[in-house]
Amino acid sequence: MASLLWLAHFLCFLLFHLHFQAASSLPFSFNSSSPAMPCQHDQSLALLQFKKTFFIKSAPSTWDSPYPKPYPKTESWKEDTDCCLWEGVTCNIDTGNVIGLDLSSSLLYGTIHSNNSLFFLPHLQKLDLSKNDFNHSQIVPQFGHFFNLTFLNLNSSVFAGQIPLEISYLSGLVSLDLSWNNGLMLETTIFKKLAQNLTHLQELDLSYVNMPLDAPSSMMNLSSSLTSLKLRYCIFQGKFPDISHLSKLVSLQLSSYGGLTLEPMIFDKLVRNLTKIRDFHLSAVNMSMVEPSSFMNFSSSLSSLALSSCELLGEFPDNTIPSSIGSLVELSSLDLSINKFNGEIPSSFENLKQLATLVLKFNNLTGQISSSLGSLKELSLLDLSNNNFNGEIPSTLGSLMKLSSLDLSMNNFSGEIPSSFEKLKQLDTLSLIGNSLSGQIPSALGSLKELSLLFLSSNNFNGEIPSSFENLKRLQILDLQNNNLSGQIPSSLGSLKKLSSLDLSYNNFGGEIPSSFENLKQLDKLYLNNNNFSGQIPFSLGSLKELSSLDLSYNSFNSEIPSSFENLKQLNSLNLCNNTLNGQIPSSLGSLKELSSLDLSFNNFNGEIPSSFENLKQLDKLCLNNNNFSGQIPSSLGSLKELSSLDLSFNNFNGEIPSSLENLQQLRILNLQNNNLGGQIPSSLGSLKELSLLYLSYNNFNGEIPSSFENLKQLQILDLQNNNLSGQIPNYFTNFNELFLSNNRFTGPIPFQGSRLSNVTILDLSNNLLNSTIPPSLFTLPQLCILILKNNQLTGHLGPFQGNQLGYIDLSNNKLHGPIPSSIFKLVNLRVLILSSNKLIGELSYAVCKLNSLEILDLSKNSLNGFIPQCLGNFSSKLSVLHLGMNKFHGTIPETFSVGSSLRYLNFNGNQLQRRIPPSISNCKDLEILDLGNNTINDTFPHFLETLPKLQVLVLQSNKLHGLVKGSSANHSFLKLRIFDLSNNMFSGPLPTEYFNNFEAMTNFDVKMKYMGDRIYSYNYSVSLTFKGLQIELVKIQTLLTTIDLSGNKFTGKIPQTIGKLKSLKLLNLSHNQLTGNIQPSLGNLSNLESLDLSFNILTGRIPMQLADLTFLQVFRVSHNRLEGPIPEGKQFNTFDNTSYEGNLGLCGFPLEKCDNGERQKPTGSKEDDSESKIGFGWKPVLAGYGCGVIFGVVMGYIVFKTRKPTWFVRMVEGERHRRIKRFNN
Repeated sequence: MASLLWLAHFLCFLLFHLHFQAASSLPFSFNSSSPAMPCQHDQSLALLQFKKTFFIKSAPSTWDSPYPKPYPKTESWKEDTDCCLWEGVTCNIDTGNVIGLDLSSSLLYGTIHSNNSLFFLPHLQKLDLSKNDFNHSQIVPQFGHFFNLTFLNLNSSVFAGQIPLEISYLSGLVSLDLSWNNGLMLETTIFKKLAQNLTHLQELDLSYVNMPLDAPSSMMNLSSSLTSLKLRYCIFQGKFPDISHLSKLVSLQLSSYGGLTLEPMIFDKLVRNLTKIRDFHLSAVNMSMVEPSSFMNFSSSLSSLALSSCELLGEFPDNTIPSSIGSLVELSSLDLSINKFNGEIPSSFENLKQLATLVLKFNNLTGQISSSLGSLKELSLLDLSNNNFNGEIPSTLGSLMKLSSLDLSMNNFSGEIPSSFEKLKQLDTLSLIGNSLSGQIPSALGSLKELSLLFLSSNNFNGEIPSSFENLKRLQILDLQNNNLSGQIPSSLGSLKKLSSLDLSYNNFGGEIPSSFENLKQLDKLYLNNNNFSGQIPFSLGSLKELSSLDLSYNSFNSEIPSSFENLKQLNSLNLCNNTLNGQIPSSLGSLKELSSLDLSFNNFNGEIPSSFENLKQLDKLCLNNNNFSGQIPSSLGSLKELSSLDLSFNNFNGEIPSSLENLQQLRILNLQNNNLGGQIPSSLGSLKELSLLYLSYNNFNGEIPSSFENLKQLQILDLQNNNLSGQIPNYFTNFNELFLSNNRFTGPIPFQGSRLSNVTILDLSNNLLNSTIPPSLFTLPQLCILILKNNQLTGHLGPFQGNQLGYIDLSNNKLHGPIPSSIFKLVNLRVLILSSNKLIGELSYAVCKLNSLEILDLSKNSLNGFIPQCLGNFSSKLSVLHLGMNKFHGTIPETFSVGSSLRYLNFNGNQLQRRIPPSISNCKDLEILDLGNNTINDTFPHFLETLPKLQVLVLQSNKLHGLVKGSSANHSFLKLRIFDLSNNMFSGPLPTEYFNNFEAMTNFDVKMKYMGDRIYSYNYSVSLTFKGLQIELVKIQTLLTTIDLSGNKFTGKIPQTIGKLKSLKLLNLSHNQLTGNIQPSLGNLSNLESLDLSFNILTGRIPMQLADLTFLQVFRVSHNRLEGPIPEGKQFNTFDNTSYEGNLGLCGFPLEKCDNGERQKPTGSKEDDSESKIGFGWKPVLAGYGCGVIFGVVMGYIVFKTRKPTWFVRMVEGERHRRIKRFNN
C-alpha cells in the first residue's frame, strides 16, 4: 500500500515537471490560469550584488533629448522582494529565471569586471545596458557566455578597448548594438568571425567603433538576414563593398572618414537589388563618379535618403541636384548637405508631399528660394544654410505649419523677416545668421511660444529688441550679436527664465544692464561685449550662479568690479577688457577657482595684483595689460601652474622678474613689456621650455641675455628692444620667427648664420653699437621679410641678395660703402628700401624701376652720383616716399610723374639738379611734401603746384628760380600749406599776397601735435630749412610747425597786411629783400610767432607797439633798415640784444640808447650790459621768459639727432610713443 502511494506521488511530480517544461518553452507567454513562478533566489542575489557594484549619478536638472530622461531603475530593487517585479527585470513566468534585463538610461556609474555577478544570470536572452557610464570598462569575454542571448545593446555606455572574440560565440543574436562608445576597437579577425557566425543577425550597429581599415571586404560575408546595418562614423579605406546580396535590408547607414570610394557599378547594383530599402544613408563616401541618372533607380518606397559629404557633382553641365529625386514621392527625409551642387532647388521637389526633413546645407546653391517649397506641408525641419541663395525670404515658408526647425543662415538673403513667420507656431529653432537682412526685428516673432533657439546674428537689423520677446518663455538661446541694434535692453528679457545663453555683443546698445537679469538663474553664457553700455556693472549679476562665461568687454563701464562676483563659483571665463573700470581688483576674485581665462586689460585698475590670485589653480590665461598696476610682480603667480598665457604689459610694475615664474612650465606667452622692471633678466626663464612668445621690451633690464635662453627651443618671438642690455648678441638663437633687439647697447658682430635662422621673418637689431660687417648669409635667409639694422656702426659692402621674401630693408645710419648691388633690384616683394646716411657710391641703376611694389625709397645722405633714372616718376603707382636728397646727382628731375601717383613725399634736396621743375608733378594729387631745395634749378615759380590739394610743405630754397610769384585768384590754392620756403633765389616783384590769403592751414591753430610721416611703416618725413643762418634738417616735421621764408630774394613793395591773419605762424623770414614801407601793426596778431626776421630791407617808420604782445617771440631782427623811434618795451622785447636793431640809426630804447622825446639818446649802460649784448642773444632773459617754443625745440632736436647724443634724449623721443597705449580705437 505504501509503495502504491509513493508511485502516485511520483507520477504527480512527473506530470507537474512535464507541464513546467512545456510552459518554459514559451518564455514570454502568460498563463492566466496559473500563478507566475517567483524569481530564483540565486539570481535575485546576483542582481542585488550587481546593484552594489555601481554608483548612481545625479540626474540632469533639464532634459531636451528625444531619448527618455534617465532615472535610477535599480532603486526599486529591494531585498526580500520578488526580483521579477523589479523595474527592468523580465523573468520566465514558469521557471522564475531572469531572461531579460533592461537597465538603459539608469544613471549607472562604475566598472564591469570579469567576476561581476551579472554573469551569474545564464538564462539571459535580452540585455540592454545602453546609455550609462561604465568608466571605460572593457567588454569582458564573459559577455560571450550568454549563449541564449538574442538581443545585446551596449551603446553609449563608455566602454573601451578591444571587442572580444567571445562576442562571435553568441550565434543566436538577432540584434547587436555596440555603437557610440568612444574607444572601442574591433580587429579584422574578430569582425570576420562576427560576419561568419552571427547568421541570424537582423540588426547590427557598430557606429563610432574603431574598425579595421580593410573591414569593407568582410562586409560581403554578413548574414543575408540583415534588415538594418549601421556603421556610422567609422574609418574605412578602399572601395565600397558589394553588399547587394543583403536583399532584406530596410536600413543602411554607413559613413566613412578614411577615404571609402563608391564606384558607379556598385552603386547601381545597390539601388537595383535593395528593393526593400527605406533608409539609405551614405555619409562621407566618395561618390564623385556616380552618375546622377542612377538616382532614378531607387526604390519608390524609399523613405529616407542621406548622402552628406559625398562629393556629389550633380547633373551635367551645371552640377545641379538631380531632378529625378523629385519622383521619390515617399521620401520623408532628404539630406544632400556638404556636396558640390550648384544652381537652384529643382522644381520637382514640390512633388515630395511626405517630406518632413530637407537638408541642403553647405553646397553652392544659388538663386531665390522657390515659393513652391511652401507646399511641402509636412516639413518639420528645413536647413538651407551655407549656400549662396539671395533675394528675399519667400513668405510662403510661413505656411509650413509643422515646421519645428528652420535654418537659412550663411546665405545672401536680404529684405526683412517675412511677417508670415508668425504662423509657425511649432517652431523650436530659427537661425538666420550671416545674411544681409535688415529692418527691425518683427515683434510677431514674440508669438512663437515654442521657440527655444533663436539665432539672428551677423545681419543688419536695427532698432530695439521687441518687447514681445517676453512671451518666449521656452527660449534657451538668444543670439543677436553683430547687428545694428540700439537702445536699451528691455528689462522684460529678465523674465525668460530658461535662458542659458544670451549674446547681444557687437551692437549699439547703451544705458545700463537691466537689474531684471538677476532672474536668469539658468544663464550659463552672457555676452554683452562691444556695445555702448555705461555706468556701473550691476551688483545683481553676481546672483547668476550658473554663469560659466561672462563677457562685458569693449564698453564704457566706469565702476569697480562688484564684490558680488565672488558668488560666481562656476565662472570659467571673465572678460572685462577695454572699459574704464577703476579701483583695485577685489581679492574675492581669487575665490573663483574654476576660472581658466581672466582678461581685465585696457582699464584703469591700480594698486597691486591680489595675493588671492594664487588660488586660481585652473587659470590658463591672465591678461592685466594696459592698466595702472604698480608694485612688484607677486611671486605667488608662480603657483598658477596651468598658465599658458600671462600678459602684464603696459603697467607700472617695478623691481625684478620673480624667480618663481620658472614654475610655469606650461607657459607659452609671457608679455611684460612697457613697465619699469629692472635688474638682469633672470636665467630661470630659460627653464620655460614651452615658451613661444617672450616680450620684455621697453623696460630697464641690464646685463647680458641669459645663456639659459639656449634651452628655449620653442621660442618663435623674442622682443627685448628698448632696454639697457649690453654685451654681444648670443650665437645660439635658432628657430625664431621674429627677433627684436633694437635700442640697447649690444656690441660686436652680428652672430647669425643663415642655417641657424632659416625660419626668421623679422630681424630688428637697430640702434645698437654693432660694429662689424653684415654676414652675407643674412641677405639670403629664405623666409626673411623685414630686416632693420639702422643706427649702428656696421661697415662693408651690401649683398648679394638672393631670392628671398624681403619686403622691408632699413640699413640707414651706418658706415656701409660701395655701390648698391644689382641683386637688390631683383627682390620683387620689396616695399620699403631705406639705405640713407651711409657711404654708398656709384650710380643708381635703372633696374630700380623693376621694384614695382616699392612704397618707400630712401637713398638720401650718401655719395650717389650720375643721373636720376627718369623712370622713377612713373614706375610704380604704389610709391609714396621718394627721398634722394643729399647726394651728388646731376642732370634733371624726372620729367614724367604719372596720373594716379601715390607720392606723398618727394625730396631731391641737396643735389646738383638743373633746368626746370616738371609740370607733371601736378599729377601727384596726394603729395604732402615737396623739397627741391639746394640745387641749381633754373626756372620760374611752379604755379601748377597750386592744384595739389594736400601739399603741406614746399621747399624751393637755394636754387636759381626767378620771376614773379604771383598767386592765383582762385581761393583753393595751397590751402593746407604749412611750410613755404622760397629763400635764396632770385624772385622779384611784390610778395604773393594772394597766396597769403589762401594759407588756411596757417590761420587755424592746430592744437594736436603730430609728426608727418607714413604711419604704416613708421617712417618720419624730414625737410631741410634755414634757421638763424643755420642749415638744419628736421628729422621729424611737427604739424604745429608753420613757417614762411622768402628771404634772400629781390621782393619789393610793402609787407601785406593780410599776413596778420596767419595766426598759427611760428617763423616769418622776409629778410634780405627790397621791401619798403612800414612794418604792419597786424603782425601783432601772430600770437604764436616765435621768430620774425625783417632785416636787410628798406623798411621805414616805427616798430609797432602791438609786437610787444607776441609772448612766444624768441628771435626778432629788424637790423639794417631805416626804422626810427622807440623800441617797444616789456615781455619778450626785454630779451633781445642790440644786434636785432643795428643799422637803424633812428631807433632808441632798450637795448640801444635811451629815447629823449622819442629821439635817440646816447646810451649810459654798463660795460657788463654791453658785453652781454655782444654775445648776440640774451639767454638768461629767455630762460626766465616764456619758454623755449617749437622753433627752439626743433633746433635742439636737430642737434640731438645729428650727434646722437645724449642717448637718453634719443630714447625718450623715439620710445615715448610706445609707452602708454591706453585703449584701442573701436
